[in-house]
Amino acid sequence: MPQKLITFIALVLLPLTSLAADVPPPSLDVNAYLLRDFNSDTTIAAHNSEAKLKPASLTKIMTAYIVFDALKEGHLTLDKTVPVSKKAWQAEGSRMFIEPLKKVTVDELLHGLIIQSGNDAAIALAEAVAGSEEQFAIMMNQQAKRLGMRQSHYMNATGLPDDNHYTTASDLALMAEALIRDFPKDYDRLYKQKEYTYNKITQLNRNRLLWLDSNVDGVKTGHTEAAGYCLVSSAKRDKTRLIAIVLGAKSESMRASESQRLLNYGFQFYESILVYRRAQAISKIQVYKGSEKTVTASVPEDLYFSLPKGDYAQVKATMTAKQPLIAPIKAGQIIGKMTFTLDNKVIREQTLVATTTVSEAGFFGKIIDSIKLLIK
Repeated sequence: MPQKLITFIALVLLPLTSLAADVPPPSLDVNAYLLRDFNSDTTIAAHNSEAKLKPASLTKIMTAYIVFDALKEGHLTLDKTVPVSKKAWQAEGSRMFIEPLKKVTVDELLHGLIIQSGNDAAIALAEAVAGSEEQFAIMMNQQAKRLGMRQSHYMNATGLPDDNHYTTASDLALMAEALIRDFPKDYDRLYKQKEYTYNKITQLNRNRLLWLDSNVDGVKTGHTEAAGYCLVSSAKRDKTRLIAIVLGAKSESMRASESQRLLNYGFQFYESILVYRRAQAISKIQVYKGSEKTVTASVPEDLYFSLPKGDYAQVKATMTAKQPLIAPIKAGQIIGKMTFTLDNKVIREQTLVATTTVSEAGFFGKIIDSIKLLIK
C-alpha cells in the first residue's frame, strides 16, 4: 500500500522569522546592523543586512575559526613555535609586535590576534596553517561556503582593504555563531579577555562593551577608513545569547553604544524559550509491519523560539504524521512534522524524527498488519 502524507510535507529545519514586537527596534546611525538570537537562529532586528561591505578586522573571526579547527584536528598545538616571516613582521596597521628572531607560540599569536587585533599575528598564523596567506585565503573562502556565508569573499587573513574582500552582516552572524557553537572552550578562554601583554607591550581589547556590560563576552572589533567602525558583539543573560552586528559606525564610541542599544532591545523585549530538547518524547506514532507497534517522535535538534515577551503563551501547535508508517524505520528518519502558529500565522514548521530504530516484524506479524491496512 502506498504511503500517504496526512497534511505532511517533508521540510528542512528553517530559521524562524521574527515577529514584530510592540516596541520597534532602535534606529541606528550605521551602514548596516543585525540582531540575532543564538539559540533559535532568529533575526530580531536588521537593516541593510545583506549589503556587501568591508569587514576590516572582523575578518579575524574567520582567521581564528580556521586556526581553532587546525588545533582540533591536530595540525597545530598551542605550544608550537611559529616562525615569523618578513611579511608578518612588517604587517601594516594594528600589531602585537612579533619579531623574526623572537620565539612566538600559536597560543601567544591567538592572544595577539583576538585581543590585540594584530595583523602580524594573523599573517603568522595563516602561514603556520597553510604555508602562505594566499593559500589561507582559499581555505577561508572554502570554510565560508561550508558555513553558508554566500555573500562573503576573503582575500587575506587580516581584513586590510581589498576590493574583492567583503562580507555582509548576515554572513558575519553565521560566522560568529559558528565560532561560539563549534569552539566554545576556545571562545570562553580568549574572547572575554580585556588586555594582553606581549614583548613587554600591553594592549587593551578594543571591544569597549567588555567594560560596559558584564554579560558581553566577545567578539571582535574592526576599523578601516573604508569600513568605518565595526563590531560583532555577543552577550549572554541566563540561557539567552544574542549576537549583534554593527557595521560602518562613525566612531569607536558609537559602535559600542549602538551595539549596546541593540543588545538591550533584544534582552528587554524578547525571550528565548526552549520548546523541546533533542530526542525528547513528543508523541508516539503507530507503526505497521514492525517489531514495535509504535515509535517515539521527537525533534532532531534542540528547538528554541525567540519571540516578543508574552507571545509564547499564545502559540498553538499541531502535529501531523506519515501514515501508514511501515517498518523498517531508522532512527532519525522523518516521520512527521509540527506546525506552530501565532495569531493564525505559521511561525515555524518543524520536522519530527524517529528516536529509535524499528525493525520489520516476522512473517505472521506482517501478514496481520497487511490485513489491517486493507481493512483501513
